[in-house]
Amino acid sequence: MHGVPWSRLAWDPIDSQRNRLSARLEWSRKDLLDIFPFPHRIELTATLSPEALTLETTLIAGPDGPVPVSFGFHPYFGLPDLPRAKWQLGLPTMHRLLLDGRGIPSGAEEPWNRFDSELGEHSFDDGFALLEATPSFSLAGGCRRITVEFLAGYPYAQIFAPNDQEFVAIEPMTAPTSALTSGRGLRVVAPRERFEAAFRVRVEAQTGITSAA
Repeated sequence: MHGVPWSRLAWDPIDSQRNRLSARLEWSRKDLLDIFPFPHRIELTATLSPEALTLETTLIAGPDGPVPVSFGFHPYFGLPDLPRAKWQLGLPTMHRLLLDGRGIPSGAEEPWNRFDSELGEHSFDDGFALLEATPSFSLAGGCRRITVEFLAGYPYAQIFAPNDQEFVAIEPMTAPTSALTSGRGLRVVAPRERFEAAFRVRVEAQTGITSAA
């Protein structure tokens, strides 16, 4: 929801348990519809366990018309006490989205082989179409492994890891960048129908991972 001040987003809690919280956002006010003119409801559930955080998102279309689905999350990760160059990044085999002169996906794709290596000086700012239904991505080092599992509803990913910054973003996406204008990869939810998406971030201790010198 880029460009929307958080003060406009009135999330209402609908369920609260010891390790689980759900909230609802009604996209029906005029100021919100001026930005995205498709009435709908979003329900977001966060479930926390000792080793993982699962985020489930449900979109329910309003009764008067279909709703295009184009959202994603931007989780950023880093590993303490270990130089970025030593971080081990694991990405599955995918198709890389080729860009036009404006940096927007052109509709063309190219095969992109699995990456499982130390970051070194590698830099990423790339969108991908996924080939697996439930792919996983990982960042490991310093006896710790972070795994991002795309569980449902996210057929695209953005990987952002500039080589001059100490982070890696592994971003689940329901559609490629600019899908609302191009229509490429864009799904539409019929009136009163539901769309569901989920991903999980898992953190595990692991032996045998490179540590800082």
